[in-house]
Amino acid sequence: MAENIKNNKADPVDQVSQENKETVEVPSASKATEAANVQENKQKDTQQPDFSKGFNAKIIVVTSGKGGVGKTTSSAAISSGLAMLGHKTVVIDFDVGLRNLDLVMGCERRVVFDFVNVIKNECTLNQALIKDKNCPNLYILPASQTRDKDALNKAGVARVLHELDESGFEYIICDSPAGIETGALMALYFADIAIVTTNPEVSSVRDSDRIIGILDSKSRRAEFGLEPIKPYLLLTRYSPSRVQAQEMLSKDDVVDLLSIELIGVIPESQSVLKASNAGKPIIHDKESDAGQAYMDTVNRILGHKVDFRFLEVEKKNFFRRLFGM
Repeated sequence: MAENIKNNKADPVDQVSQENKETVEVPSASKATEAANVQENKQKDTQQPDFSKGFNAKIIVVTSGKGGVGKTTSSAAISSGLAMLGHKTVVIDFDVGLRNLDLVMGCERRVVFDFVNVIKNECTLNQALIKDKNCPNLYILPASQTRDKDALNKAGVARVLHELDESGFEYIICDSPAGIETGALMALYFADIAIVTTNPEVSSVRDSDRIIGILDSKSRRAEFGLEPIKPYLLLTRYSPSRVQAQEMLSKDDVVDLLSIELIGVIPESQSVLKASNAGKPIIHDKESDAGQAYMDTVNRILGHKVDFRFLEVEKKNFFRRLFGM
């Protein structure tokens, strides 16, 4: 009996040999599986009917043609404002390789997984979502800092958006990179509303006009003949005194050039930079002109009628003129 038990024990040498054989065979099987997955993803990307399904959540892309106009600042402020008003909101950073949203939102130390990890099935959506520390209704999905922008694909983005939709989010804010590269096209493809962010200068306005043309031609809605994306103009870094001195375009000039509805005018303010450096969106600063202007913008997005402010040069009273304030 003991001899039978002894004979039944696997020889350690044979066992190691067998394990080595298995490790040699695994890579080829893994490559075959990987190739099959790649092929499957390519087939999904060509199945246009998959993308025709709509969403219960309202998807808003914050976009522009030119960089440095305040898209990420605006994405952070608008998403925070919606959450502050009681709406369950998520903001997604589409700027793969050059993420900044996590810094503006003050959650850069909490990033473990990112948007691309979710698309590549390297983690679950819940693992990648970061709960905002200022608004209980707000979540952040950061971009990857190390991947290439081509890591984004329509099938993967659609899957993540539908999962967010099914999780009960009311608003999905897509923070787009500048220009018309892959990240920007992915950010606008599924949008219902576009916030076209521009500065009151000729080059910025011209690039925004180009983006409006892309919204009309390369979105999901355009592809399937649905109602077009509704574009709105968000004018940032506006200075009435510089407009008066003819150093920048006026609000009316920009509206006339782009021919889209104005949703907000954000005054030029040092408080915006201070808020970004502090990792707290400017909309939380209720004393600043910029913070108030962003909250006005959020209320207009929600359909409320709000008068525009900060469009005229502030008149100084007697004491302010006397003391040069």
